[in-house]
Amino acid sequence: MKKNRSILIAIATAAIVFQAGCTWLDGALGTVSGLAGLSDTATVISKTAQIRTSYAVVAADLLEVKRGEKLDVVDKMDFERVLWYRVRARNAEETEGWIEAQHVITSDTLEKSQKLAEEFKDLPPQAAGQIRSKSNLRLASDMSPDNVLFMLPANSNFEIMDWKFVPKQELPDVDDASRGEQARTARQKNEEVESARTQGEAEKLDEKYDIWYLVKLDPSVSPAPAGWIFGRQVELQVPSEIVFFQQNNRKFVTWQRLDSDVAAVQTGRSATPGNWVILSRTNVVKAIDGVEPDFDGVQVLAFDKYDQSYYTAWRSSGEVWGTLPLRVEGQGDNKTFTLTLRHPEGRMDPKRFVVFRDKSRLRVTLPEDIAQYQSARTR
Repeated sequence: MKKNRSILIAIATAAIVFQAGCTWLDGALGTVSGLAGLSDTATVISKTAQIRTSYAVVAADLLEVKRGEKLDVVDKMDFERVLWYRVRARNAEETEGWIEAQHVITSDTLEKSQKLAEEFKDLPPQAAGQIRSKSNLRLASDMSPDNVLFMLPANSNFEIMDWKFVPKQELPDVDDASRGEQARTARQKNEEVESARTQGEAEKLDEKYDIWYLVKLDPSVSPAPAGWIFGRQVELQVPSEIVFFQQNNRKFVTWQRLDSDVAAVQTGRSATPGNWVILSRTNVVKAIDGVEPDFDGVQVLAFDKYDQSYYTAWRSSGEVWGTLPLRVEGQGDNKTFTLTLRHPEGRMDPKRFVVFRDKSRLRVTLPEDIAQYQSARTR
């Protein structure tokens, strides 16, 4: 009887120790890690997060930390397939405890994101976007688990710097769908592609490729400045004043303001209507040597402040084949924009368009060869 009572007491004592957050064991592990030289710096990426006494479910909260705060990492633990870091806060008490890895980004990972941002530091944003639900931000445009930076929360906003078309494939890990959902989607897409081939229809872009976006993040969203996002979750934030000019078979991919309301270039929250250069893309495959154009149409949309309505100052005649980036330069109503277009001989040439105001109307002076080509098509 005494033996059974001793066993029960031992089990109860063990449970109490575990529920207290394994404090003694965690402290011992932290001490050993510190002696072994295991240390790093982590930056909080969540809006707020808790440093806890343990990684156990019943652990108590020790300290709330906010996005951008630096923590010293002294240990890590994979507990029930969830990664946790033992961290030391940089407050007066040097609070030490455990934080779930999803709330922080280590210095090594942060540096990789910063190097990615260096690649586009001299380029203007090409569009604005928002993710519909939480999705992984990655170092490269593929689903490898090794290139995940962290999970962006739903409705995060960002600037789009570039994008890439990647041939569709059945992937074991998709950020926005379960494996079962993905398998059903893949089967449905394959059936649609085969049906289109049978009927002799043109091959569609979204049936052949997935799109990935290289994005720039504001510090208010994330300390990590850049990464790649799987495009299925991305919704382009076309400015409200021009979104109605999209056609069903032609979608806007890039837009830049051509007048003084610079703050409205990407945000869609312009104070007043203005003038825009817009690049668009149809959903038909137009690959040349395996490369897709970023856009196949150009439009300059102008606002008449007297009539309070928009008119087209210029639109490309027929389809063009162009690549990013779109650059806008100049002051006031006198602007230029530069595109990179494919020459009939196959080379890629930068083309400079001049935008100016003639009395009350906006005009566009075309590069000479494009003007001649468009004139010939309209004869």
